[in-house]
Amino acid sequence: MHDVRHGRAPRAMRYLATAAAVLLVVAGCGPLDRIGIGGGGDEQTTAPAAGDGTNVEGEATPPLAETGTSAAAELPQDPAGDAAYAAYYSQQVAWAPCDDSVDGPASLECGTVTVPKVWNDPSAGDLQIAVTRLPATGQKQGSLLTNPGGPGGSGVDFVAGSAQTLFSEEVRGAYDIVGFDPRGVSRSAGITCLDDAETDAYRAETFDLADPEGLQAAEDAFTELSAACEKNSGDLLPYLDTYSAARDLDVLRSAVGSEKLDYVGYSYGTYLGATYAEMYPERTGRFVLDGALDPRLTADDITRGQAEGFEEATSAFVESCLSQGSDGCPLTGSVEDGKEQLRAFFDSVDAQPLQTDDPNRPLTGALARSGLLVVLYNDENWPLGVQALNAAMTGDGSTLLFLADLSADREDDGTYSGNGTFAITAVNCLDHVGVADQQWQIDEAAAVAEEFPTWGPGFGFSQTMCDLWPAKPVREPAPISAAGSDLIVVIGTRGDPATPYDWAVGLDEQLENSTLITYEGEGHTAYGRSGGCVEAAVDAYLLSGTAPEEGLTCS
Repeated sequence: MHDVRHGRAPRAMRYLATAAAVLLVVAGCGPLDRIGIGGGGDEQTTAPAAGDGTNVEGEATPPLAETGTSAAAELPQDPAGDAAYAAYYSQQVAWAPCDDSVDGPASLECGTVTVPKVWNDPSAGDLQIAVTRLPATGQKQGSLLTNPGGPGGSGVDFVAGSAQTLFSEEVRGAYDIVGFDPRGVSRSAGITCLDDAETDAYRAETFDLADPEGLQAAEDAFTELSAACEKNSGDLLPYLDTYSAARDLDVLRSAVGSEKLDYVGYSYGTYLGATYAEMYPERTGRFVLDGALDPRLTADDITRGQAEGFEEATSAFVESCLSQGSDGCPLTGSVEDGKEQLRAFFDSVDAQPLQTDDPNRPLTGALARSGLLVVLYNDENWPLGVQALNAAMTGDGSTLLFLADLSADREDDGTYSGNGTFAITAVNCLDHVGVADQQWQIDEAAAVAEEFPTWGPGFGFSQTMCDLWPAKPVREPAPISAAGSDLIVVIGTRGDPATPYDWAVGLDEQLENSTLITYEGEGHTAYGRSGGCVEAAVDAYLLSGTAPEEGLTCS
């Protein structure tokens, strides 16, 4: 679940990566930004659990980095029965009109829910989780909680900006649509690292990872970032793992008055949802997990899968561009010719950044890649990508810079409205672990760059970077079965590069009680943008509990 806030770098005799890209590739965006690209792959058979000396394809791998223990993972399954947690579970949200920082419909309401900062030590203090709801417009049957992805996506902004168009009139009639900012994100004790100007500089940097000096420079930059995050938010960094977020989600369930959690999760939100279902199967209600992450994957498995997915997405984008002819597309020749031209363009911008409307912010190679990735996330936005490329390849980088800033929540005044650029790292370095051996990381990064030359060179060294992070990983790759849960609906898109289709197949195979909906289309996630078939099946499930047809495929 590659975060579109981070640029990715191509290869032309060199391996390049932006400062942000050399972090974990595990990220994700659901329809928060309404963007996604193509990719996917063939179905795979059930794979062994990663972390046991094999990868998900059963191949031998070196040992993974050492992990610690989450403050939330080992609690009793039902902490509500413990007097130390009773106050958290007796809350009700005091809904009130939202303040001016939340831009949404007039009916939108906001509130907060209190959770322990350290789940196995409530005496360590509390956190306030920001929540918002779009009240049901008809006869209410419950609350539907949703997470847009990330990690680092604001669910408050997601519901405020997208719920009215994403969810059907029937679903909005029957449910309060409830969004929340997970711990450490935006309004929920959002971590801080760099100021706005420093964030601009961080996002613009590009390093040559194939060169030992370039890799060292990237490590130095990440060391500085880690130190800044530790200085400003070090007391919270160890407690932002998904086990802790799932505990928070159970308190949210109770605070909105639901006996079971009804939930729609996109991208990273599927990982959060599956984690909840594993911890609280008896409280798992109507669950939809769209753009699924396979929890058996190591960080390196995810890196490779996304590099392949984004490479295939670029092929689809270039093919679409070329179909317009020379009057509309700046690329020529075959698809491979077009991809080579795209890589050459990125290399040229690495060497000489382009002018933009802002004389103080030229378009660097890192920002150019981020800008293109934004439009690649949804084929409806491909024409905008062609337009931006046309302008950039004739010397004006303004549109690509605008798109790169859009992906990073950068406002016109230079401020950042969210902290996803840093929250993604904080969560992923806790949740996902890779191979510890540095030479293996170097060899694997080179192999990924060679196999997937447009984006692969910027994918890699996640464990190398997370070794420099102040908080160490607390979770190992492992299957999730959610034994005893109600039916869980998993959705996979054939052309999803950020969460490739195989990952949805894998999660569906692991879950004890699930069904898979396949969307034969391009882009990241499907529900709310696929055009009818997926939406009809999911809505019937959410409204009446009707299970989707087994093996349902939509196009």
